[in-house]
Amino acid sequence: MNHALDDRTDATARGSDAPPVWPGPDLAAFRRAQQTVAAVARRTPMETSRFLGRLEGVPVHLKCENLQRTGSYKLRGAYNRLSALSADERARGVVAASAGNHAQGVAFAARELGIRATIFMPVGVALPKLEATRAYGADVVLRGDSIGETLEAAAAFAAETGATIIPPFDHPDVVAGQGTLGLEILEQAPDVATIVVPIGGGGLAAGVASAAKLEAARLGRTIRVIGVQAENAAPYPPSLAAGEPTAVPVVPTIADGIAVYRPGELNFAIIRETIDEIVTVTEDDIARALLVLLERAKLVVEPAGAVGVAALMTGRVRSDGPIVALLSGGNIDPLLMQRVIAHGLAASDRYLTLRIGLPDRPGQLARIAQLVAEAKANVVEVLHTRHGAGMQISEVALQLSVETRGPRHADQLIERLRRAGYEPQIMEE
Repeated sequence: MNHALDDRTDATARGSDAPPVWPGPDLAAFRRAQQTVAAVARRTPMETSRFLGRLEGVPVHLKCENLQRTGSYKLRGAYNRLSALSADERARGVVAASAGNHAQGVAFAARELGIRATIFMPVGVALPKLEATRAYGADVVLRGDSIGETLEAAAAFAAETGATIIPPFDHPDVVAGQGTLGLEILEQAPDVATIVVPIGGGGLAAGVASAAKLEAARLGRTIRVIGVQAENAAPYPPSLAAGEPTAVPVVPTIADGIAVYRPGELNFAIIRETIDEIVTVTEDDIARALLVLLERAKLVVEPAGAVGVAALMTGRVRSDGPIVALLSGGNIDPLLMQRVIAHGLAASDRYLTLRIGLPDRPGQLARIAQLVAEAKANVVEVLHTRHGAGMQISEVALQLSVETRGPRHADQLIERLRRAGYEPQIMEE
């Protein structure tokens, strides 16, 4: 779904020659942050995707922040925020609540600056994220079954100890740190016309859009920024419609890195002035994008980091010039990756599960196997049973999982089975 934003109040939208003005850091603050985070952050590569370029009809580049230290852009904002702490604040330590990338970013930044960090994480946090956060030297406390309970525990710890809470997105220093990516994108792809960026709470999108547009205005040009949310966790469209940050129910999503139920206050104020359009993508869209990044670009990207590519693949983003899609992170649990790849194959009709009713007599299973082989499909799994609702006593049910080469090949297989007198039913994954 697309959500165009046309109620701008900034100077650029009014057609004025004056520099654009909106809340949050100014260009000088983004420049200072760029100098600060250069001490720890990699200048991540900008890769060109010929596959996506053919789909879009314009050059498409991938900003590979999935290759950043700690595996995501979060290090930038965390390090910039911690660097701004006073000596007294540093002595009292910092605390954060996170189930993943923010935790690792804060832990790494604190280690580099010699600050004690306590990170609260939900009890069910993925083991790789837990181990990585501990490896960066933070004291990790597992508390709560949801991130809401974890946030409450972190706030109580801060009140008790005097530690400074490091928010994941809603702070000017965090926005400035994430915005260094906007400046970096323009340096690496100076002719970019459209930047596509994931949105969760909005720290990354606010920073990138603000920094990129301020720098573009300084250079006497304009640039479009498109935000992408997961359909199951998309508070920005209703918030923009309401004119204020609005909470929405969050349905479980594989893009857990951007599964936020309410926009940040500062982030919302910036995004309503700087983001040109917000689009949403489905779980199937995200799974297909992750699979394409693995196969075509040889890049491991977490689901939240792949939403920009999902928007490109589904035609939700159009541009008359070069596009940069920001791959925001690459921290994905191998077990989740296995499930997402399988889901992506199914969503692309390359992994097909069929249920076929057969007469209960010898040779039927062999006949089906022969038809599948003739169609050049590959059998992955077979379940043969006499039990099932609606089956006759003289029938058996065959559940067949096969690999195909895509939608056309899947249709050919199904048509071959039907011509042979069978009625295959496609089963949803």
